[in-house]
Amino acid sequence: MKMRSITLALALLAATPALANKAFVSNERGNTITVVDTDTWEVITEFPGGNRPRGITLSPDGTKLYVCASDDNLVRVFDTETYKEIGTLPSGPDPELFVISSDGKHLYIANEDDNLVTVTDTEKGVVLAEVPVGVEPEGMGISPDEKWVVNTSETTNMAHFIDTSDYTIKHNVLVDQRPRYAQYTADGKRLFVSSEIGGTVSVMDIAPDGSPTLVTKIGFEVPGVLPEWLQPVGVKVTQDGNRIFVALGPANRVAVIDGESLEVLDYIIVGQRVWQLAFTPDEKYLLTTNGNSNDITVIDVAAEKAIKSVQVGQQPWGVVVTPN
Repeated sequence: MKMRSITLALALLAATPALANKAFVSNERGNTITVVDTDTWEVITEFPGGNRPRGITLSPDGTKLYVCASDDNLVRVFDTETYKEIGTLPSGPDPELFVISSDGKHLYIANEDDNLVTVTDTEKGVVLAEVPVGVEPEGMGISPDEKWVVNTSETTNMAHFIDTSDYTIKHNVLVDQRPRYAQYTADGKRLFVSSEIGGTVSVMDIAPDGSPTLVTKIGFEVPGVLPEWLQPVGVKVTQDGNRIFVALGPANRVAVIDGESLEVLDYIIVGQRVWQLAFTPDEKYLLTTNGNSNDITVIDVAAEKAIKSVQVGQQPWGVVVTPN
């Protein structure tokens, strides 16, 4: 009887489907968050996300969704199962984009209108530090060892390297006009910074002590597309570092770059005004937010081609996918 019970339990376990991941999309103009099932690519629901939701991230365990409600001047926190708002966090004025520490205790937030990076304790709900940076801070990146947070300032055209031990800037690197996003490789040895108006991605080698050296800039060229439309914004790098994907804004394309040679290999046509990017946890798919066509595009990473478009809310901005 005992063996039969064990066999039945194992059979039931095998028959239970794995829980699907969810993609959460912030809709800047619609003031909503759209939830998409990443198995079926169907919209599950849409819920209020505050006024002008942009930056979006998850707690490490995937139970909490953090949203930069830019026009509310705070971060809204939601339960990822019930979609109910469970609290707010101080963010400084006009939070735009942020990163979270691996333990989920710290948010590093770019405050576009106040030229600050705000460090918020998610457990105590208090501001730990305000770091003065360049004019119009936008992008935020965090090194894999979490010793450094990088902020990009749109008007100063710099990447600022903030030491997380004392919240002071230790390095500044001049990049091209209007830097938007900062992304480390998984090994922490390289950093990519996109410049929207400059039309380039700056590539920096990172020394063991965290100090950066600008080594090259990647440019883009697409036949039939005006150069001024090639506006790099979101950047994502595969865990093995073999591929870098760059959202090119109004060019309606995602560039595919070889991680070794840094050569542009291809351009994937997606929706209109592609902005931010997110991998599914297995890196099988890459999702893009397309602000002018009000959809997300699903890219098959191995095939390097778009396979699906999903309508979401009005002017999607950011996207994040729950962990496994």
